[in-house]
Amino acid sequence: MSFRTVVIQKQSKLSYKNDYLVIRSSDDVKSIHISEINTIMVDTMMASITSYLMSELIKNKIKIIFCDETRDPLAELVPYYGSHNTSKRINSQIKWLENTKGEVWALIVKQKITNQAWLLKKTNSPNDDLLLEYINNIEFDDITNREGHAAKVYFYSLFGSNFRRSKSNEINAALNYGYTIILSTINREIVNNGYLTQLGIKHKNEFNNFNLSSDLIEPFRVIVDEYVFYNQDLPFDKNYKLNLVNLLNKKFFYNTKEYFLLDIIRMYVKDVLQAVSDNNISMVREFNLNEGKIYEDNNIL
Repeated sequence: MSFRTVVIQKQSKLSYKNDYLVIRSSDDVKSIHISEINTIMVDTMMASITSYLMSELIKNKIKIIFCDETRDPLAELVPYYGSHNTSKRINSQIKWLENTKGEVWALIVKQKITNQAWLLKKTNSPNDDLLLEYINNIEFDDITNREGHAAKVYFYSLFGSNFRRSKSNEINAALNYGYTIILSTINREIVNNGYLTQLGIKHKNEFNNFNLSSDLIEPFRVIVDEYVFYNQDLPFDKNYKLNLVNLLNKKFFYNTKEYFLLDIIRMYVKDVLQAVSDNNISMVREFNLNEGKIYEDNNIL
């Protein structure tokens, strides 16, 4: 099973040879077996990559993220087909029942606000009790928008009354970077399961290519929020970004067992997609936040 997140940060050439990713720089040559790689982040404008390697990465369902000149995620490489029966699953996705989608969305919102309340309590921030009240008031399809009300209370409780998500600052830059990493991981799993990222459960923005991913990311955002809260006094630099990437190697509980976040996302996406497709909301398992450990090998090159 793939587990490595490989981050390329210096001038280098990426190529393919005998099932290995080969990374050549001016002072070193490293090789990593393709089967071990989950994601490659090209965090520099000074790297080149062969078309042969890109083809093999796509065949092996390995996510590639490209960053811009400011080292922020800009784009990702997504295959046309991620499953042998993609056409069948897309046809099923188009026909998802509104009633099932509404029930699943209510469960997702409940998980998100539960995790937000947990973080407020852990950080001794105010209003965790108010968020718990919102949970009790969640209705079908969250028609009363408890998610939106909770988000407003949550962010000013966590980062201060003057904090706004729309402002341009290092906290928001860090949050957006971390969210993008998780969103990209979810994109990969959606495609691997044969579905379209554009067709969401709740999100329906015509300009958003990742509506479904935007639905499924919600319970996981708090993981990024927690890291940013405890490190908000640090500069948003290269090391900070690497640590956000490495959150994928942190352990949490899912379905009563402890897994790396990367594996939890894989299972969670599959569970939710199957729940909506089979009209069986009992398959949506709860994602519980808990203290975890960072996997030692962060594969930073």
